[in-house]
Amino acid sequence: MQKTYRYRLYPTKKQQTILKDQIECCRWLYNYTLANCNFNYKTNGVFTSYYDSVKLLPELRIKKPELEIVYAQVLYDVMRRVECNFKRFFKRCKQRTGKVGYPRFKNENRYKSITYPQHGYHINDNKTVRISKIGEIPFIYHRPIKGKIKSLTIIRTTNDKWYISFKVYIDENKVKQKPHNNQIVGIDVGLKTLCTLSDGNIIENQHWLQRKEKELKKAKRKLKKIDKDTVKWKKQYKIITTILEKITNRRKNYILKTVNDLTQKYGTIIFENLNIKKMLANPYLKKHIRDASWGFLITSTINKAEEAGCIVVLVDPRNTSQMCSQCGQLVKKELSVRVHKCPHCGLVMDRDLNAAKNILRLGLQSLEHRS
Repeated sequence: MQKTYRYRLYPTKKQQTILKDQIECCRWLYNYTLANCNFNYKTNGVFTSYYDSVKLLPELRIKKPELEIVYAQVLYDVMRRVECNFKRFFKRCKQRTGKVGYPRFKNENRYKSITYPQHGYHINDNKTVRISKIGEIPFIYHRPIKGKIKSLTIIRTTNDKWYISFKVYIDENKVKQKPHNNQIVGIDVGLKTLCTLSDGNIIENQHWLQRKEKELKKAKRKLKKIDKDTVKWKKQYKIITTILEKITNRRKNYILKTVNDLTQKYGTIIFENLNIKKMLANPYLKKHIRDASWGFLITSTINKAEEAGCIVVLVDPRNTSQMCSQCGQLVKKELSVRVHKCPHCGLVMDRDLNAAKNILRLGLQSLEHRS
């Protein structure tokens, strides 16, 4: 099982300069490798593999001496990224679903990380990390790393904050396979409330974007009045990115705490298998769905469940909000109707709670078929 641990990194100004230079060198190498792959395919009709690209590296180091400031394995990883992007592209071509997305060249804003795949780093006393060709950098070690470290990635954000993430492999035999208790819950995600649970509990939707929307619009209006790429424009752009970063961090923190509470309390958690991409086609709800971040909530619960000893079940979402949870009859209603009133059995219940109970029933049926 894979897991990623992320920590805040605090490099000195000199180390920041080195890191920025290394990222720029890696960006240049990425674009060069991509251009070489494109050229070979157009002229010879042959795809350039990772191993073919690596053979060019000694010659490139002579042509571009700046590459010497970067650890060799980091350069190998850049070429592996190009190959991975092409593999994903070919896979999407075979699937023929949605936009294919040919690998693109990276500008300064689209390449912001370097990865040490195997060697070149060492953690000292859980307070600093020694990285090859950069030096010893302090970081906030707020939780212990469990498992075997396989790679290290240094990330630079838009606001020049630095983070370090460790990809870790955990032995599956050491992970709990059975539910830690018999508590089972069906969860209906929504916009009015983030989650409505089948036992009657609700988790509020905090509307993080809505809280900062006026401030964000005001900052964007100011940006439009300033000439692009001037000092004043860059300062105003940084204000916007800071607002967006705060929204993202608060939303992420809230959802991860919610996921932790759910996996601690319930042994089996049942969600709808939502097609969120299709739902985002609705222009009126798109912004609110993104702000609620249902996809991140569900995927985080699935990932956390493996470690916490929980089972996550995804069920077909068809008619979960239309069907009566008591008698099973379909009661058609518009999205604006928030109360379920069944004319067949007389059940009156909150629409989302009714859906959560239907999700629970479908999940239990799915578990019975598995056993």
